[in-house]
Amino acid sequence: MKLLTRQREVFLALSSLLVFGVSSLCQQKTISVWEHTIPGAINNPSYKTETIYVDGNKPRISKVTDPTLDCYFVPAEKSTGTAIVICPGGGYGRLAIDHEGSLVAAWLNELGIAAFVLTYRLPSDAIMANKSIGPLQDGQEAIRIVRRHAKEWNIDAHKIGIMGFSAGGHLAATVSTHFAENVYAPTDTTSARPDFSVLVYPVISMDSTITHRGSRDNLLGPAPSEETVRNFSAEKCVTKDTPLAFMVHAADDNTVPVENSIDYMLALKRNRVSCELHIYESGGHGFGLGGGVGTKSTWPEAFKKWLQANSILSNKN
Repeated sequence: MKLLTRQREVFLALSSLLVFGVSSLCQQKTISVWEHTIPGAINNPSYKTETIYVDGNKPRISKVTDPTLDCYFVPAEKSTGTAIVICPGGGYGRLAIDHEGSLVAAWLNELGIAAFVLTYRLPSDAIMANKSIGPLQDGQEAIRIVRRHAKEWNIDAHKIGIMGFSAGGHLAATVSTHFAENVYAPTDTTSARPDFSVLVYPVISMDSTITHRGSRDNLLGPAPSEETVRNFSAEKCVTKDTPLAFMVHAADDNTVPVENSIDYMLALKRNRVSCELHIYESGGHGFGLGGGVGTKSTWPEAFKKWLQANSILSNKN
């Protein structure tokens, strides 16, 4: 798998250094999700990946053409064997690659969890034969890559989860409910099923009454069929085989209504799938790891306890 530019690796490494010190730096690398042909890709030389900075220094990536995994490994003596693929949000139009990506990965490393930040393709008719499944293809393959390399990377193949924020939460929930769907031809029989999911202020539904309209329009277009809307509404696709989930949302989220998480939780409950949902009084949208004041700031600790309670993480961590 080809390495990306040294400039990108240096930026991601420095992000970890600024927040968590040097412990997460030495074992980080970036690999392409697709070693050879990207499924359903349309060659478009004029379409190039762009990075802009908001608020001075916060990177936002758009027009992704070559999806990648930023790998944050954990030293063997600290590793728990658990791994998580992280899907940053951004309304399926861009990726908040820092506070919903690299900074989260560095925090997971502190818990002894290997982390993989997925820079997935954002839906576009300019580079995809079917833009609605492009992100799902990348998400499925990301899980497969981590599972294929589990032994090499000191990971338990049965403790590989997926985490998503906002529209990245929709991708994580879609992978969790469509892991067996043949949206491309995999090279082997490695399972794309996550063992658990972590959904933080997620877009779950494409139902017009509660969805995030920008995410829906970017993924499905302005006038999707009822069948398409249902197929990409994760709460409608839960089965008994859907992985257990930990969810976080703020009641005052005016971007992605809290009903998204509530409806997914109820669907899991109906199918007798274990789940835990934390609804915070305030926090709005896009709070990442929940820094600052308010009860939303406690969700990372609640998540750690949930991992321990479900034997995904040792009580020693």
